[in-house]
Amino acid sequence: MPIVAQSTETTDWVSRFADEVIAESERRAPGKPVVVASGLSPSGPIHLGNLREVMTPHLVGDEVRRRGHEVRHLISWDDYDRYRKVPAGLAGVDESWAEHIGKPLTSVPAPNGSPHPNWAEHFKAAMTESLAEMGVEFDGISQTAQYTSGVYREQILHAMRHRRDIDAILAQYRTKPKAAGKKSQKPVDEAELEAAEGSGAAAEDDGSQGSAGYFPYKPYCGNCEKDLTTVTAYDDDSTELTYACTACGFSETVRLSEFNRGKLVWKVDWPMRWAYEGVVFEPSGVDHSSPGSSFQVGGQIVGIFDGEQPIGPMYAFVGISGMAKMSSSKGGVPTPADALKIMEPQLLRWLYARRRPNQSFKIAFDQEIQRLYDEWDRLDAKVAGGTSQASSTGGGSALPADAAAHARAVGTATGELPRTPRPLPYRTLASVADITAGHEDQALRILSELDPANPLTTLAEARPRYDKAEAWINTQVPADQRTVVRREPDAELLKSLDEPSRQSLRLLLDGLAGQWSLDGLTHLVYGVPKVQAGFSADATPKELPPEIKTAQRTFFALLYHLLVGRDTGPRLPTLLLAVGQERVRTLLGE
Repeated sequence: MPIVAQSTETTDWVSRFADEVIAESERRAPGKPVVVASGLSPSGPIHLGNLREVMTPHLVGDEVRRRGHEVRHLISWDDYDRYRKVPAGLAGVDESWAEHIGKPLTSVPAPNGSPHPNWAEHFKAAMTESLAEMGVEFDGISQTAQYTSGVYREQILHAMRHRRDIDAILAQYRTKPKAAGKKSQKPVDEAELEAAEGSGAAAEDDGSQGSAGYFPYKPYCGNCEKDLTTVTAYDDDSTELTYACTACGFSETVRLSEFNRGKLVWKVDWPMRWAYEGVVFEPSGVDHSSPGSSFQVGGQIVGIFDGEQPIGPMYAFVGISGMAKMSSSKGGVPTPADALKIMEPQLLRWLYARRRPNQSFKIAFDQEIQRLYDEWDRLDAKVAGGTSQASSTGGGSALPADAAAHARAVGTATGELPRTPRPLPYRTLASVADITAGHEDQALRILSELDPANPLTTLAEARPRYDKAEAWINTQVPADQRTVVRREPDAELLKSLDEPSRQSLRLLLDGLAGQWSLDGLTHLVYGVPKVQAGFSADATPKELPPEIKTAQRTFFALLYHLLVGRDTGPRLPTLLLAVGQERVRTLLGE
């Protein structure tokens, strides 16, 4: 089977796939555009696991385009799939939607309050908007439009003529039901299963098998619109097809050469499209790696349509860290739109670009997002500061694979994505947004004091990163972890302090005026315990005994208690700037 091998070497996986895709495209269709593909089912919120279905061919296709080749990235919207179930907890949807189960997604009403004409368009719109923000260009194909306009008529008739050949292939993989009571070796997480699935259509059956034989085609009922139908007769010469609906009892005979209200079953539909579109590269979820899965079976069925299976990797699960604050109305797993509220598109692109498709990774909605941003900013600085190099020696330059992932994150073959003019540290912006609670004038005051030599003059310079950090604070940080600065000094705590504690506060207060910048205050707060112990404020950790770290932690905890009434909080230099010099002096008992 032509699945691209995935090396474990630390190399740029996108370039390796691009090499193979170009060679394969030249072999199959020389001189024609390179076709890469994704499939998405708008059966509910299209989440961050599904995004890997798009980002893998996008990144590979974009590399092929950078090399001067014409590329088509197809996204097949599987909007002619059946509506399977009512998504749990989705806003605007209740169990009454169950009456639509079995209808095409484009025949189901949109959730209450939606401006879109149907269920499928509602969920497609959110994904389309997110892909635009991420710089993903694609040709969208509505499978409803393809089927109902008769585009696939010849392919359907061809499949019906070769139904016995298709059945013989599928029969190789059909297995008997598991014995009752036999437990699965590993519990299956539904969200993980959904995230691994490239298209929701993969859960469909592989056709109807009745007294009239096997048929790879499912009509939608002419009365109730549902696909709970069984083909009871078919004539190859006249193409007359008779079906019966088990949902409403309706039955009719139609001429398939003129009938456009039905579709091929998934395990036949997917390889048919590979052949019809000439797809060279398409990834698939890990669930497709097992015998009898859609990708495996499709590799044989595609030959019936005179096509070839695409090359492409199996992609692994995309996890989430910190979902506690995610609204249940989202239906469970966060979407790209949820991620783009709290992170810039460059960071989200980077998370998919830096890991090979067969490597799972997590997208952070918790405090880990601050560490990820720190890592991204360090890489950004390395790339800006010098050329990449093949070894890790030399310190300042990015490794080639890291530099390549960075380049793929910041832009595409058509140009760079818009970026924040002054990308201040995300954790600093989050702290400022937390402390100022929406007061932009206060936020600008604090941010302008971070670097007095090069002050920020308008919040626009820090946007959109500032807005993403503010959204993270407002939507992902629990209320009991938000920072609230004391209104009045803690007189009782101040009165109870011993002399060393009083001295540490005096050293800090004496240095405030001369060190009022982010760097200056960082030096000051870390330096106070060093000076108290008889060392220079500039002494490095190697020059200090271990107990200095303990003294620093004790000093920091005291400051947090006096300023915000807790043991911890935002980084102290940022907090001090936010509170302001005059109020700091008041709260620290001056």
